[in-house]
Amino acid sequence: MTTDQALWRPTRRRLADTLLAALAPVAVSVLALGGLSMWTVLGNAGSPARIAVTGGRLFLPTGDTPETAAFFRITNTGGSADRLLKVTFTETGGATTLSRHRMTGARSASARTVTSVPVAAGDSISMSPNSLDVIVPVNADWRIGDLVTFTLHFERSGTVRSDAVVDRPGR
Repeated sequence: MTTDQALWRPTRRRLADTLLAALAPVAVSVLALGGLSMWTVLGNAGSPARIAVTGGRLFLPTGDTPETAAFFRITNTGGSADRLLKVTFTETGGATTLSRHRMTGARSASARTVTSVPVAAGDSISMSPNSLDVIVPVNADWRIGDLVTFTLHFERSGTVRSDAVVDRPGR
């Protein structure tokens, strides 16, 4: 036997150190797996976006205005964000536009077209004349109380249909 082979002996101390060195990564892995399992069980791990569209209003146009505005409340109760890509409706055959309004000074505002609107997980968006709205071509046959059906197109949730009630501005 060589001297190196004679010196190594499995003492209690060496066995304990080896066991601890092997146990540490196993314990950390079990702890991480347990945390991820609880996160999944509680519904937070990759749950899809759950979009609800409510409170639809469509302003009754006044005068010879070629466009009016529609507003909705969009709520995402899911665990993932989504994005509103566009809003369509077939009643007038015209295209709608998503628009964001900003106050620029004393009683003046500017509007700009937006291509999409993010809807964060667990959040909601309330469209209004002072924020986000849908610009809609006018139908001269609309009357107060009429229901107009819109289809909101989302990146992950697909399409969601919602009715908007024709109403006067300022109500």
